[in-house]
Amino acid sequence: MKNIFEKTNIEETINRIEKLSPETQPLWGTMSVEKMLAHCNITYEMVYEEGKHPKPNAFVKFILKTFVKNKVVGEKPFKKNGQTAPQFVIKDERVFEAEKKRLIEYIQKTQELGADYFDNKESHSFGKLNKTEWNNMFYKHLDHHLSQFGV
Repeated sequence: MKNIFEKTNIEETINRIEKLSPETQPLWGTMSVEKMLAHCNITYEMVYEEGKHPKPNAFVKFILKTFVKNKVVGEKPFKKNGQTAPQFVIKDERVFEAEKKRLIEYIQKTQELGADYFDNKESHSFGKLNKTEWNNMFYKHLDHHLSQFGV
Protein backbone atom coordinates (compact mmCIF):
# COMPACT_ATOMS: atom_id res chain seq x y z
CA MET A 1 0.00 0.00 0.00
CA LYS A 2 1.31 3.44 -0.87
CA ASN A 3 2.13 5.79 1.98
CA ILE A 4 -0.19 8.82 2.07
CA PHE A 5 2.34 10.63 4.25
CA GLU A 6 5.06 10.62 1.55
CA LYS A 7 5.17 13.66 -0.70
CA THR A 8 5.63 11.69 -3.96
CA ASN A 9 2.52 9.62 -3.23
CA ILE A 10 0.57 12.78 -2.37
CA GLU A 11 1.60 14.35 -5.66
CA GLU A 12 0.50 11.23 -7.55
CA THR A 13 -2.83 11.16 -5.72
CA ILE A 14 -3.45 14.86 -6.36
CA ASN A 15 -2.57 14.38 -10.05
CA ARG A 16 -5.21 11.65 -10.20
CA ILE A 17 -7.77 14.00 -8.63
CA GLU A 18 -6.82 16.74 -11.10
CA LYS A 19 -7.70 14.38 -13.99
CA LEU A 20 -11.32 14.33 -12.85
CA SER A 21 -13.87 16.67 -14.39
CA PRO A 22 -17.54 17.36 -13.62
CA GLU A 23 -18.36 15.03 -16.53
CA THR A 24 -16.29 12.06 -15.29
CA GLN A 25 -18.51 9.00 -14.93
CA PRO A 26 -17.99 6.08 -12.55
CA LEU A 27 -16.90 2.68 -13.84
CA TRP A 28 -19.15 1.14 -11.15
CA GLY A 29 -21.57 2.41 -8.53
CA THR A 30 -24.05 5.26 -8.63
CA MET A 31 -22.23 8.25 -7.09
CA SER A 32 -21.59 11.29 -9.23
CA VAL A 33 -18.03 12.59 -9.26
CA GLU A 34 -18.82 15.58 -7.03
CA LYS A 35 -20.60 13.35 -4.51
CA MET A 36 -17.64 10.96 -4.54
CA LEU A 37 -15.29 13.83 -3.71
CA ALA A 38 -17.63 14.98 -0.92
CA HIS A 39 -17.83 11.38 0.32
CA CYS A 40 -14.01 11.19 0.48
CA ASN A 41 -13.93 14.51 2.34
CA ILE A 42 -15.96 13.05 5.21
CA THR A 43 -13.02 10.92 6.36
CA TYR A 44 -10.98 14.11 6.76
CA GLU A 45 -13.86 16.10 8.28
CA MET A 46 -14.01 13.47 11.02
CA VAL A 47 -10.34 14.14 11.76
CA TYR A 48 -10.13 17.92 11.36
CA GLU A 49 -13.61 19.33 12.01
CA GLU A 50 -14.51 18.49 15.59
CA GLY A 51 -18.25 18.20 16.12
CA LYS A 52 -19.25 18.19 12.47
CA HIS A 53 -20.10 14.48 12.62
CA PRO A 54 -21.55 13.01 15.82
CA LYS A 55 -19.36 10.33 17.35
CA PRO A 56 -20.91 6.88 17.68
CA ASN A 57 -22.12 5.82 21.10
CA ALA A 58 -20.23 3.11 23.02
CA PHE A 59 -22.30 0.23 21.63
CA VAL A 60 -21.97 1.35 18.01
CA LYS A 61 -18.25 2.01 18.50
CA PHE A 62 -17.85 -1.53 19.86
CA ILE A 63 -19.63 -2.95 16.78
CA LEU A 64 -17.49 -0.81 14.44
CA LYS A 65 -14.25 -1.81 16.17
CA THR A 66 -15.23 -5.49 16.19
CA PHE A 67 -16.71 -5.94 12.70
CA VAL A 68 -15.67 -3.00 10.50
CA LYS A 69 -12.30 -1.67 11.66
CA ASN A 70 -10.09 -4.34 10.08
CA LYS A 71 -11.85 -3.98 6.72
CA VAL A 72 -11.22 -0.23 6.77
CA VAL A 73 -7.67 -0.07 8.15
CA GLY A 74 -6.32 -3.36 6.80
CA GLU A 75 -4.32 -3.91 3.62
CA LYS A 76 -7.04 -5.72 1.65
CA PRO A 77 -8.67 -3.45 -1.00
CA PHE A 78 -12.33 -2.53 -0.78
CA LYS A 79 -14.72 -4.50 -3.00
CA LYS A 80 -16.61 -2.75 -5.76
CA ASN A 81 -20.16 -1.74 -4.86
CA GLY A 82 -19.57 -2.27 -1.16
CA GLN A 83 -21.99 -0.91 1.39
CA THR A 84 -21.34 2.65 2.55
CA ALA A 85 -21.90 3.67 6.15
CA PRO A 86 -24.92 6.01 6.45
CA GLN A 87 -22.84 9.01 7.60
CA PHE A 88 -20.80 8.74 4.37
CA VAL A 89 -23.82 8.87 2.02
CA ILE A 90 -24.08 12.24 0.28
CA LYS A 91 -27.72 13.08 -0.33
CA ASP A 92 -27.56 16.75 -1.26
CA GLU A 93 -26.04 18.33 -4.35
CA ARG A 94 -22.40 19.36 -4.25
CA VAL A 95 -20.16 21.65 -6.29
CA PHE A 96 -17.38 19.74 -8.07
CA GLU A 97 -14.63 22.40 -7.84
CA ALA A 98 -15.33 23.14 -4.16
CA GLU A 99 -15.23 19.46 -3.18
CA LYS A 100 -12.09 18.84 -5.23
CA LYS A 101 -10.33 21.82 -3.64
CA ARG A 102 -11.30 20.71 -0.12
CA LEU A 103 -10.08 17.17 -0.73
CA ILE A 104 -6.71 18.30 -2.06
CA GLU A 105 -6.28 20.65 0.92
CA TYR A 106 -7.13 17.87 3.38
CA ILE A 107 -4.64 15.50 1.70
CA GLN A 108 -1.91 18.14 1.79
CA LYS A 109 -2.61 18.94 5.45
CA THR A 110 -2.44 15.25 6.33
CA GLN A 111 0.92 14.86 4.60
CA GLU A 112 2.29 18.01 6.23
CA LEU A 113 1.28 16.83 9.71
CA GLY A 114 3.02 13.53 8.99
CA ALA A 115 2.70 9.96 10.12
CA ASP A 116 3.95 10.62 13.67
CA TYR A 117 1.09 13.06 14.27
CA PHE A 118 -1.37 10.25 13.58
CA ASP A 119 0.44 7.46 15.44
CA ASN A 120 -1.86 6.41 18.30
CA LYS A 121 -4.33 9.19 17.47
CA GLU A 122 -7.95 8.50 18.38
CA SER A 123 -10.14 7.97 15.33
CA HIS A 124 -13.76 9.02 15.12
CA SER A 125 -15.12 5.47 15.04
CA PHE A 126 -12.37 2.91 15.72
CA GLY A 127 -10.45 4.08 18.77
CA LYS A 128 -6.72 4.66 18.64
CA LEU A 129 -5.03 3.75 15.37
CA ASN A 130 -1.35 3.45 14.63
CA LYS A 131 0.18 5.37 11.72
CA THR A 132 -0.01 2.35 9.41
CA GLU A 133 -3.73 1.94 10.09
CA TRP A 134 -4.30 5.68 9.47
CA ASN A 135 -2.33 5.44 6.23
CA ASN A 136 -4.28 2.40 5.06
CA MET A 137 -7.60 4.05 5.85
CA PHE A 138 -6.72 7.30 4.09
CA TYR A 139 -4.96 5.86 1.04
CA LYS A 140 -7.13 2.79 0.45
CA HIS A 141 -10.32 4.84 0.49
CA LEU A 142 -8.95 7.45 -1.92
CA ASP A 143 -7.45 4.84 -4.24
CA HIS A 144 -10.72 2.89 -4.30
CA HIS A 145 -12.81 5.89 -5.34
CA LEU A 146 -10.29 7.34 -7.76
CA SER A 147 -10.13 3.92 -9.42
CA GLN A 148 -13.93 3.88 -9.44
CA PHE A 149 -13.75 7.01 -11.61
CA GLY A 150 -11.00 5.69 -13.85
CA VAL A 151 -8.08 7.81 -12.63
